[in-house]
Amino acid sequence: MIESVGRGRVWVLSGASSSYAFRLSDDDALLHLHWGPRITGADAEALAAEAPPPHRPFESPLDGHEEYPVEGGPRFVRPALSVRTPEVRGTEWAFAGATVDGDELRLRFTDPVHGLGLTLHHRMRDDSDVVERWTTAAHEGTGPALELLRADAATWTLPPRDTWRLSQLHGRWAAESRLVRSPLTYGEHIIGSRRGHTGHQHLPWVALDAGGAATEEHGEVYGCALGWSGSWRIAVHRLPDGLVQITGGAGHDDSGLVRLAPGESYVSPVFAGLWSREGFGGASRAWHRWQLARVIPDAAAERPVLYNSWEATGFDISEPQQRALARRAAALGVELFVVDDAWFGRRTSDRAGLGDWTPNPDRFPGGLKPLADEVRARGMRFGIWVEPEMVNPDSDLHRAHPDWVQHRPGRTRTEYRHQLVLNVARRDVREHLWERLHALLDSAPIDYVKWDFNRCFTDPGWPGDPYPQRLWVEHVQGLYGLLDRLRAAHPGVDFESCSGGGGRIDLGILSRTDQVWTSDNTDPLDRLAIQHGLSQLHPARVMAAWVTDSPNTQLNGRRSSLRFRFVSAMAGVLGIGGDLTEWSEEELAEARGWIALYKEIRPLVQHGDLHRLRPPGGGLSAVQYLRGDETAVLAWLPSQHYGERPPRLRLRGLDPAGRYECRDTGAVHRGAVLLHHGLHTGLSGDLDAAVFRLHRL
Repeated sequence: MIESVGRGRVWVLSGASSSYAFRLSDDDALLHLHWGPRITGADAEALAAEAPPPHRPFESPLDGHEEYPVEGGPRFVRPALSVRTPEVRGTEWAFAGATVDGDELRLRFTDPVHGLGLTLHHRMRDDSDVVERWTTAAHEGTGPALELLRADAATWTLPPRDTWRLSQLHGRWAAESRLVRSPLTYGEHIIGSRRGHTGHQHLPWVALDAGGAATEEHGEVYGCALGWSGSWRIAVHRLPDGLVQITGGAGHDDSGLVRLAPGESYVSPVFAGLWSREGFGGASRAWHRWQLARVIPDAAAERPVLYNSWEATGFDISEPQQRALARRAAALGVELFVVDDAWFGRRTSDRAGLGDWTPNPDRFPGGLKPLADEVRARGMRFGIWVEPEMVNPDSDLHRAHPDWVQHRPGRTRTEYRHQLVLNVARRDVREHLWERLHALLDSAPIDYVKWDFNRCFTDPGWPGDPYPQRLWVEHVQGLYGLLDRLRAAHPGVDFESCSGGGGRIDLGILSRTDQVWTSDNTDPLDRLAIQHGLSQLHPARVMAAWVTDSPNTQLNGRRSSLRFRFVSAMAGVLGIGGDLTEWSEEELAEARGWIALYKEIRPLVQHGDLHRLRPPGGGLSAVQYLRGDETAVLAWLPSQHYGERPPRLRLRGLDPAGRYECRDTGAVHRGAVLLHHGLHTGLSGDLDAAVFRLHRL
């Protein structure tokens, strides 16, 4: 709901349980009023009528209060917008009107000196507490081109509080999405990526709670998440007077995003914000519901149990070998069989073939169709791995078009993993990729594409282009356009986003893909912390998790039971990645049981409400999924000390007056007891795990 009061210069957006309000001053400054519990238009008018804080020398009365601070005038905070022409830099706007289109409010401003038109978009839906904000900048004049050095999506303003605690997700390859909380000190705290993709190092999300008072289920939490899959920046600024603002958008620095000729425009990504009074868990559930309803394509569909052949075969693959793996996968109850790297070109190692998206004739003499037909005949869907944005120097594509890669004249072309980055900002590159991928998806019954991105930008040059900086933005826009075009032409094909694991996970890519590869780290114990972090923002419905071999062959050699590996992976979208030809008959039989159990609880895991009962950290950890009268609890015990019994798990979201039968033990529990005293898991020893299914009688 959108209210306009105060002579049309005060606006209130209200959602399920919260409101967001701001006002326009007499001199057209757009000032923040409220973000928190629901208020009325009269409440917002009362806030707008309050006297401003006293002026302090060397400070600006605008800083910490503006909805969208621009460069220029009496401001000293980081600007969300920085514009220049050869003659003039900065912005001085005038209000040009407000329009409402359904649940979207658009505020329009103009700068006649630049010929700049700026639209600030706000959207809040009745069934959600997420506020979606983005910005459109347009060259509406006839003068010289406008260079947008910076055009952030939004600036968020928090209410005055004594202190704040900042939560963020940090990491690296194979150790992504690790949650850390710390006091927010004065000054700017900046996270982001200057790598050309979202990055393993930070997810574009922050959360803040006042004084560190919020818990998993109680207390006010403010969160912000950016929907962009390239370089990005989020700046959390605690000003000298203690006010806090959060600004975020595409691009890491201020060296330039795009240059607009007359008639051209730039639309920023969405920078979404959320307030919750139900702690970090309530904030996560609100984020999850919003993504399932508004972001993720076909989110109501359940994700299938998949098998991926990579860890079983590496680069040494053949059609008979894949058929043998497919037979075993189908017997386990797998629903999607995926052939990973090395099916194409001269791809016998990571040194050659990348970019040549036709089946290797020695390995697949009849192409992919005979294998895909057999996979489908066994009741599974068929998928493949691609990495379209990359190329090996030793490839037919690079030999034909060496100018298509990102590079700077006179500089060494940096290779990571023996590959270069294609300049997807170029129209001819995008058309080539569209033609090859479209033909590939037409050549065989392919149902699923794992889209990888295995290196960062290091040489982001575009020789001969008058404004090569635009590559940073237009590469991502080109990626989005290519995915959109492929999805439209092949609506039955699902896509997974991968970037050496979790290097490209954000709201932007999730609006175009069906799931994400959470991490290349498939160790089941490490995965608990990675999945715990990712769940702060994203739902289990998109979080791919595999059961691989023991000992772990990729990272640490850790040995773990099949039980522990399965229960760890069942907290997301279950997949199998081990060498099934080496599994014993006993292991295969056990795996069949776990897969059948996962299919039973899958509606809860992928579409239920998540409650993080105990975080991973050395002792007992657990999550609970709740949907209607059904509950599933997944619990893990890394190690038992001194023979002590692990603590009970206090469940959440149940009816205190209800009675709940455990489908696994037959025991009947009272809701009040489960809520206030908890459930005994019976776990013991090292790396033990269990699943409990509860049904309300």
